[in-house]
Amino acid sequence: MHSGGGARSSRADQADQRRAELLDATRRVVLERGLASTRVADIARATNVSGGLIHYHFATKDDLITEMLRSTSDSEIQRLREIVAEPGTAVERLDRVLLFYIPASRSDQSWILWLDAWAVGVREPHVRTILLELEGAWIEILGEVITEGVATGEFVCDDPQGSAERIDGMLDGLVVRYTLHAGNMSRTRLLHHARVAAAREVGLDPVVFSAGSSVSGR
Repeated sequence: MHSGGGARSSRADQADQRRAELLDATRRVVLERGLASTRVADIARATNVSGGLIHYHFATKDDLITEMLRSTSDSEIQRLREIVAEPGTAVERLDRVLLFYIPASRSDQSWILWLDAWAVGVREPHVRTILLELEGAWIEILGEVITEGVATGEFVCDDPQGSAERIDGMLDGLVVRYTLHAGNMSRTRLLHHARVAAAREVGLDPVVFSAGSSVSGR
């Protein structure tokens, strides 16, 4: 009586695994070729499967790209929530957010992917939707950190949401400059700018931030 259910469960697990493999391959191909230039045939070659099998799991290329970006976004948001939930003062938690946000290097694969997505998202609604979801989640979590810091008396800020939006926008601009203009800004200077701006938003002196954290960029 229960063997049929077990078989269906096994097939579902296999399908989930196949989808995960295809999403991972899609991310690799996109990082190599770019979102606009990636074709289903490229992903099929990278995974040694037929285009028909890919379309069995994802009806269109847009569906595949959207799912890959959403999976990447969800993973980053989950990691950010874990970092914020770790023990520490509000200052330490805010600093961890800054450290996680900025790239580990100019070749940071996550940031290269998102910079590419920003360019494509100007004209592609399915990509733009994911970008807005990711940005919204970052601002929400950052706003929560600031709000909790105000509640504990560590921060002075009458508009945590506005501060989160400004910090997020400032970081995006600095990261674009850091990533695209090699030599003009070091990661150390990028982090310094991030800490100065964040400190001003929450009524603190930038020296309160620890310089010894090893958390990598997103």
